[in-house]
Amino acid sequence: MALQGWQKRADLAAWSLVTASAIAAGAAPSASAAESSSSASGSPWDAPCTNFEYAHGISHVLPLKYGPDFTHFEWTNPDAPKGGAMRLSALGSFDNFNVILEKGQNGGGYDLGGGLVYDKLLEPAADEAVSHYGRLAEGVAKGPELAWLAFKLREGGRWHDGAPITVDDVLFSFEMFKTHGSVALRTALADLDEVFAFGEREVCFVRKRNVELNPNLPFAIGGYSIMPKHYWETRDISKTTSEPALGSGPYRVTHVETGRIIEYELVEDYWARDIPVNKGRYNFARVKFDYFKDEGVMVEALKGDVYDIREEGVSKNWATQYDFPARRTGLFRRDLRPLARVEGLWWPIFWNTEKPPLDDIRVREALWLLYDFKWTNRVLFYNFYLPGVSFFQNSPMAQSGLPSQKELELLEPWRDQVPPRVFTEEFKHPRSTGYGLQRDNIKRAIALFQEAGWEIQEGVMRNVETGRALELSFIGVSYYSIRQNLSLVDNLKRVGIETVGRHPEVSQWLYRSRVGKFDGNSVRLGPSHMPGMQLRNWFGSAAAGQDYSQNWARIRNPALDSLIDAAIAAETAEDLYAATRALDRVLLWSFYFIPLGSQPGFRLVHWDKFGEVRRDDLNRVPFVDAWWWDEEKARRVQEGLATLEDD
Repeated sequence: MALQGWQKRADLAAWSLVTASAIAAGAAPSASAAESSSSASGSPWDAPCTNFEYAHGISHVLPLKYGPDFTHFEWTNPDAPKGGAMRLSALGSFDNFNVILEKGQNGGGYDLGGGLVYDKLLEPAADEAVSHYGRLAEGVAKGPELAWLAFKLREGGRWHDGAPITVDDVLFSFEMFKTHGSVALRTALADLDEVFAFGEREVCFVRKRNVELNPNLPFAIGGYSIMPKHYWETRDISKTTSEPALGSGPYRVTHVETGRIIEYELVEDYWARDIPVNKGRYNFARVKFDYFKDEGVMVEALKGDVYDIREEGVSKNWATQYDFPARRTGLFRRDLRPLARVEGLWWPIFWNTEKPPLDDIRVREALWLLYDFKWTNRVLFYNFYLPGVSFFQNSPMAQSGLPSQKELELLEPWRDQVPPRVFTEEFKHPRSTGYGLQRDNIKRAIALFQEAGWEIQEGVMRNVETGRALELSFIGVSYYSIRQNLSLVDNLKRVGIETVGRHPEVSQWLYRSRVGKFDGNSVRLGPSHMPGMQLRNWFGSAAAGQDYSQNWARIRNPALDSLIDAAIAAETAEDLYAATRALDRVLLWSFYFIPLGSQPGFRLVHWDKFGEVRRDDLNRVPFVDAWWWDEEKARRVQEGLATLEDD
């Protein structure tokens, strides 16, 4: 699907609370850190952060890849030269450097979990699904039942003004997060009961006793940037600010033109430059963000060497906009990078299952049959997307083939309440040549409508009992969200169903999505490697119709609730994969969604000026923090462009 820059902002707006559910409520978390013994009373809450040993990292379900003596991540070059520049682009504007607030738009490079300006307690590994290692913290430990977490700060940490980073900064940060933080931030930390210091460099985080265990809590706590207490004590942290706030990370701001440009310089005496999680990273002497108001202008600016690199979000651009002389001569690169991340589904259509007749699985299946993904992918998306056949596509959590024995153990108690095909068929898209009418699919759809009490009368699909005509209203976050429905809309007209499609302003789209004022809608679904309670927020019965949940489809299904519980409770990879695969099958065969496509990789376009440790097993492309300036390549680009201009 063509995703414009303003639609990316809608992505962030629509799923700001997914950060809370993916970071706080169910993404990925802890297992390989040392656990304490229980207190004498048997409750780990009675004596938190006692009788334990620190570990260098923390993970969940899967073991840590790197041992305690590792010196650098394999995807970095510890001998990378420092120098040169990385020029980046951003769409829209910015007016704020206070990263904890919902108000304002943060400047590029200033974000709560980023590593340019701030340090955080833990650093995720790009070549592992869920593992985190110490950054500001040299050690981490967790108690039984995840009752508490302990972090030991490294010695020598300091802010850019030379002041030391202390446990008081950690305590202050989390107090401010819970008091003045955004809704997503406060939701992510809702399970946190208290935070206290013990010892000169140690901090204890205690989980509330009477809340469900959330295995992602260590990552939620460890993944947020630590704020400088002494800096904010003389400023109002509850308000936005145009002044770049004091940081501790590898870069500091040198130049700002509000809404237009932010420039950073490398801090030469950065205190954590050579710790294992940072060795070989943050290599550019300068990093610059240029802001654009129009994505078409942004594409042309990249081709004009105004900036260096971007992810292309539009299928048409990817297919048509980068055949120009610099690319043909090898100065500019267009790379589809495979990633080891859960791609999930790219803007699938979903139904408001509270509204008749969409509460009838036969009607939903008929609508699924009327959508021609193969035609849509060929005509609209330049055959870029893979068929979407899993909510966990591109991961071991995805369904394939028939259910395994462990999946059957989870599914069997619900055999009479889930579609029979869950047990007998692998989910696939309806057959299609991608050309012309798919008459067999239309014929099957009409038969399903008839079974559900709807038939075509004088060219109009009507309810047999009431005579009411069937009409469907679609909304989408952008024009492209409506455009992707073309094959479905055409076939709906053929069977006598009238449709209306609108793409309201983003805030209006969010409101209508939350309150159920639609029949069909679409949204990006990309689960984390450890989805946990994120799944409950998307598909759980308790979240249906709740404010700020993402169960906009109003799904209420006890079988799904049971499988989500199994995914959350999983303590081994085998158990997790069985739960997600079983859940995947029930979701797909219940036709709550028309799955459409899934991305085959990361669409990277860039000038060939940089060095990298090329890896295709990463969950992101680390061009900002792990690439480096290659003087020879940069000279070749400069000389090549001069030659092209002369020609």
